[in-house]
Amino acid sequence: MTNWPLPLPMQRALAAARAAADAGEVPIGAVIVKDGRVIAEAHNSPRTDHDPTAHAEILAIRRAAQALGDERLTDCELWVTLEPCAMCAGAIAHARIARLYYAASDPKGGAVEHGARVFEQEQCLHRPEVYSGIGEAEAAELLRGFFRERRQ
Repeated sequence: MTNWPLPLPMQRALAAARAAADAGEVPIGAVIVKDGRVIAEAHNSPRTDHDPTAHAEILAIRRAAQALGDERLTDCELWVTLEPCAMCAGAIAHARIARLYYAASDPKGGAVEHGARVFEQEQCLHRPEVYSGIGEAEAAELLRGFFRERRQ
């Protein structure tokens, strides 16, 4: 859908999103990179895990923290296929993630450029650099296709 190759972390996040869809989960994938190396990846699995907090971002953050042996993910990048919700944006701030890259905007549930705009709040103790729209068409089509199938 794009005319240029997507960065590898977003390609992997999209692959994770497709795996989520195959598992019957909302197709959202996340990848965490440190020093150019993928250290964690995950996809949505709240239904599978019976855990409302099992969003792709939260699971990737947990795995990255375990891999690094540190709750602070300083100098890490998070690549995710959909604009994070308020819960995930809060976790991103608490983890001190340096850069957030996301594909599709989420006007209904997003909390970065929509809704709560978590990183703009005075109470937010850490604000990552934010880059949006990378792989947007692919991520949006995955989501539209997933929900179109569910409605039929």
